[in-house]
Amino acid sequence: MTVASPAQSERNAPEPWLTRERVRAIGRPLTSLVLVLGAWEILARTVLTNRLFFAPPSEVALAAARLWQSGELQRHIWVSFSELIYGVLLAIVVGTAIGIVIGISQRVRDYTEIYITALYATPLVAVTPLLILWLGIGIASKIAVVFLTAVFPILINTVSGVRATEALLIEVAQSFCASRRQVIAKVMLPSALPFILTGIRLGIGRGIVGVVVGELFGSQAGLGFLIYTSGQTFDVPTLFVGIVTLAVAGVGLTFAAELVERHALRWRRTVRVD
Repeated sequence: MTVASPAQSERNAPEPWLTRERVRAIGRPLTSLVLVLGAWEILARTVLTNRLFFAPPSEVALAAARLWQSGELQRHIWVSFSELIYGVLLAIVVGTAIGIVIGISQRVRDYTEIYITALYATPLVAVTPLLILWLGIGIASKIAVVFLTAVFPILINTVSGVRATEALLIEVAQSFCASRRQVIAKVMLPSALPFILTGIRLGIGRGIVGVVVGELFGSQAGLGFLIYTSGQTFDVPTLFVGIVTLAVAGVGLTFAAELVERHALRWRRTVRVD
C-alpha cells in the first residue's frame, strides 16, 4: 500500500468551483449592473422627472411584480419565447444545411449567392406585413419573421467556415484515401464549427429583434405586444418591463450559447489578455 505524498495529493485534489477567475468574471458584471441601475435611478429622480417619458428602475420593478402577480407577464413571455425558440431552431437546421451545401459546392454557390445577398439586404420591416397577410396574426407569422432574421447569419457563417477549411487538411485526408463524404464530415465540419456556433449566437440576437418586429405589426400577446400597448397608453414602467425582459432574455440565451460553444470547442487554444 503506497501513501501519496502531500505534493501529489495537492495535485490530485479537485479544483474549487469558486476560483479567483470566476469571482472576477461574476463580480465585474454585477458591479457594472449596480452602477447602471444607480445612475438610472438618480437620473429618473433628478433630471428626467416626467413620468410620461421615463421611469426609474424602482417603478419598473413594481410594474413587473404587478404583472407577474396577475399572470400577464408570464403569458407574454411564454408567447414570445415560443416564437423565438421555434424560429431559431428552424433557422439553425435550415441555415446550417444550406450553408454546408453552398460551402462545398461552387456551382450551387454561383446559382444561389445573388438571391441570398438580396434577401439578406431586404429590410425586415418591408417583409413582415406580407408575412402577416399570408400567415395571419398567429404564431406562424412570428415564427416566419424570426426564421428570416436568424437564418442568414447562421447560413453566411456556415458558408464562410466551410470555405475557410485549410487546403492542407483536405489534402492530408485525401492522401489517406478519404472519400468526399469523409472529408466533409471529418475535416470541413469540425473546421467550420466555430463559425457555425458564432452564427447561431448572432442569429439568437437577431431572432429577438424579429420577435418584437413581428409582434409590433400584428399580435394578440407577447412582449412586443406589451411594449406596443404600453406605449400607446403612456404606461412607461410597463413599457420598460417589456424592454428589460427582452434584454435579460437576450443576455441569458447568448450566455447559454457561449457555454455550448466553449464546451464544444474545448480543443481550441485561446489566449486571454487582461
